[in-house]
Amino acid sequence: MAVASEAERLRRQGADVVDFGVGEPDFPTPDNVKRAAMAAIEQNFTKYTNAGGIEELKQAICDRHKEDYASAYSTKECVVTVGGKHAIFNLMQALIEPGDEVIIPVPYWVTYKDVVNYAGGSCVFVDTDESKGFELSAQMVERHVTSKTRMIIINSPSNPSGAVFARAELERIAQMARERGIWVMTDECYHRFLYEGEPYSMAAFPGMKDTVVVAGSLSKTYAMTGWRVGFVLAPAPIIGAIVKLQSHSTSNVNSIAQKAAIEALRGPQDSVVSMLAEYRKRRDYVVARLRQIPGVRVNVPLGAFYAYPNVSAAFTGGISNAFGFAEKLLADQFVAVVPGEAFGTERHVRISYATSMHEIERGLDRVHKFIAARA
Repeated sequence: MAVASEAERLRRQGADVVDFGVGEPDFPTPDNVKRAAMAAIEQNFTKYTNAGGIEELKQAICDRHKEDYASAYSTKECVVTVGGKHAIFNLMQALIEPGDEVIIPVPYWVTYKDVVNYAGGSCVFVDTDESKGFELSAQMVERHVTSKTRMIIINSPSNPSGAVFARAELERIAQMARERGIWVMTDECYHRFLYEGEPYSMAAFPGMKDTVVVAGSLSKTYAMTGWRVGFVLAPAPIIGAIVKLQSHSTSNVNSIAQKAAIEALRGPQDSVVSMLAEYRKRRDYVVARLRQIPGVRVNVPLGAFYAYPNVSAAFTGGISNAFGFAEKLLADQFVAVVPGEAFGTERHVRISYATSMHEIERGLDRVHKFIAARA
């Protein structure tokens, strides 16, 4: 958000900024979803709803998750939240007590650390293997498990790296967690944006429903970031605790957005397929272009819509970390990227390719020029 703020300030001054910062689809919300929202307004569906979401939407969430991942949830095991971030925040408030440890693979989405700390927990970071596409193994995780470990967070496909963890390793992590009484939170924000193989959910692994909790979102999947609709799937007692918490904080998600979400989940899924195909083309172009830049190293993202290049070869002339790189790149070339410090590393920047090919081409031309001048 700091990068976005500075980019906006430069735009107001007349600068021609290329923004690779915000992780937001450049596609519009599908027309059928917008029509459902307009119908809700016309039908005066504008009152309070149940704090945990309307029954029809919770059923649609459970049905979509079952169709996509072969899970088995009832509406008593579902709560609708104000976006995916709210789902994660509420899960931390419901499950993490002061002194609990939460294992988080690095690089990680920026919010995880802060919501764990806010709940009084302690973050235990696990470095992934950059040389193997930010690979995570059960052995890496197990080395960090202690008697205080309360939760393991899994985000695959990953924001910021686009990494997808091997299914066999996630099965081992889930089994280890069940045996030790540890929760696993799977953040499924980007699950439908997988470039190879079929998407799956850890919550659908045999016998894992009482160990794995799901934080989900419609924001990226249906280009509905501003609608703010997310959800939690978890055992009924956890859902009950979250509903209590939510009833005294946000109360219900916007009623009109809930009706739109039902249409997104139950309606045609063509837009998801189309977006993924376009993201794949952009990914291939971005990776190829980045690999042409002297000294830059980048793994091929297997999911989501981010590249996470190692730009440490450009740490010269007063630049000593990713933050300095991003700051100088924005000031000199008017290109906004997110520095890796936000995600737990100091040698990378996140490039979102959820923008047009025209902007991607212009932006990468400038990035190339900036780094080549420092080689």
